[in-house]
Amino acid sequence: MRLIQFESTSGQRQVGVVDGDAVRTVRGVASTRELALAAIRAGRSLQSEVDGRGSDAGPAYAELQQGGRILPPLDHQDPAHCLISGTGLTHLGSASTRDKMHQQKGQDEATLTDTMRIFRWGLEGGKPGAGKIGAQPEWFYKGDGSIVVRPGADLPLPAFAEDGGEEPELVGLYVIGDDGKPYRLGYALGNEFSDHVLERRNYLYLAHSKLRFCAYGPELRVGALPAHLAGTSRIHRSGEVIWEKEFLSGEQNMCHSLENLEFHHFKYQQFLRPGDVHVHYFGTATLSYADGIQAQPGDTFEIEMSEFGAPLRNGLVAADEPLQPGSVTAL
Repeated sequence: MRLIQFESTSGQRQVGVVDGDAVRTVRGVASTRELALAAIRAGRSLQSEVDGRGSDAGPAYAELQQGGRILPPLDHQDPAHCLISGTGLTHLGSASTRDKMHQQKGQDEATLTDTMRIFRWGLEGGKPGAGKIGAQPEWFYKGDGSIVVRPGADLPLPAFAEDGGEEPELVGLYVIGDDGKPYRLGYALGNEFSDHVLERRNYLYLAHSKLRFCAYGPELRVGALPAHLAGTSRIHRSGEVIWEKEFLSGEQNMCHSLENLEFHHFKYQQFLRPGDVHVHYFGTATLSYADGIQAQPGDTFEIEMSEFGAPLRNGLVAADEPLQPGSVTAL
């Protein structure tokens, strides 16, 4: 089952089940979060909750896409209660991609050593087996729900940014139940979108490079994932594809299990506040920047994987400078 959130022609939020070229509207619910909390309280699966409520014939899927009415597949009405985070060096090719990106004259050898050390820890201990604690991955914070753009919308490139590049990733979508436990609704495609020039300048700028907008969706896939996933990442410019490459995900192509990555995120008590939403990017080994491509305003990113239905497309647009030096006012 694949779910979406969308707006009706009158602006009302609704939850839909993708049914080929059409969407069936789930009865009696206005958000995926509301649907998930109802399922948790009833002690049943998300699929059972949808089946129990029933659905009605809804709009054509293409109509929603063309009208820009598709929302992220999971969000929170208060963006401050939606945490966007991720893990890096989790895929089998990710260390070589990171090293290639960081190769430059005068490279700090300690940076490369730390990258390879964390990657090796993942190879050796990232899949400890069910119920066991494995190696801790690299973790980063991106922001709250205010940095999420809907599928089809433009990703703002800040005036201070040195780069704005795509990162095609698998995303885990979670809600914290009334019992303070995390519940995974399913997975989505995501574009984590980072500043790779800034990161390359110094690895300690990684935290800064991640503080950018992002996108995920349009569909939430409910249920288990195949161990091997292969998709395609593209950049369109002036009506042409200027870069295209396969990207791999799924546990067969990762050095960490998803269970281990989830544990090392949710082990922190502050991430277990009832009702909160968590959106977690699981990493990638494929970047256009590593192939010498630098995206520019006017480009469109496209991330596609058949298991997730419709592709995720987002443009890139220059954003205004939000703050000038010296703009902080003393009280």
